[in-house]
Amino acid sequence: MRVLARLWCACLLLVAGVGSSVGQNVAAGPVFHDLDSVALELPPVDTAAIAVTPGDSLVNIDTMADGVSLVADQVVPVATGRDWSKWKPNPQRALWLALVIPGGGQIYNRKYWKLPIVYGGFLGCIYAMTWNNMMYKDYAQAYLDLMDDDPGTASYNKFLHLGRQINSSNEERYKDIFKRRKDRYRRWRDLSFFVMIGVYAVSVIDAYVDAELSEFDISKDLSLKVRPTVMGSGVSNNPLYATSLGVNCSLNF
Repeated sequence: MRVLARLWCACLLLVAGVGSSVGQNVAAGPVFHDLDSVALELPPVDTAAIAVTPGDSLVNIDTMADGVSLVADQVVPVATGRDWSKWKPNPQRALWLALVIPGGGQIYNRKYWKLPIVYGGFLGCIYAMTWNNMMYKDYAQAYLDLMDDDPGTASYNKFLHLGRQINSSNEERYKDIFKRRKDRYRRWRDLSFFVMIGVYAVSVIDAYVDAELSEFDISKDLSLKVRPTVMGSGVSNNPLYATSLGVNCSLNF
């Protein structure tokens, strides 16, 4: 608009200068017989100093020898990446990711150092459950072979020490040993399964709490003060008349 105003003022001055040669045409409007001979001096436009926002129209001004051309361009917004320093996790999304994918909540919260703990707990529980289940099946089969009195089924011999044999004198003792061991390994197998469920539940709770506390204030305003105090005294702050002395804890947040 400033450029157009200057252009209009220059036209008015040109009309006043030519005088009588164009006086008869003033009523009909300014008419320029030789516009190419008129030199318009326009100040340079610093397009870098123009502040624009996405969606605004930017006007490029091109000065030529025979006039002024205006070209309107549309500003295209520049795509910028996410600022991870200001990113905060969503607790609900972290909860659902942890429920669907073990360790997914920790990945979403960008706490990658917790992944070895989570997956290590799962792998340890799976290994313990597999091992105890294998031992339970072996001792259960040995116990059944010992109870059926069939000499063709003697899988229990692999559990005996070198040179040992089962006969009528020690048969009852080995039955009790095999029975207690198969029950023990079955109990440990079931316990490993419940521990794995506990690891899964802890990973889900950790993901939700971690995301929820991502905006928790940990500034210096949080403080805990512990100091002695006088309780039950008729005279304020006088330990000589106090019925009891105690400790006062105050939390600032």
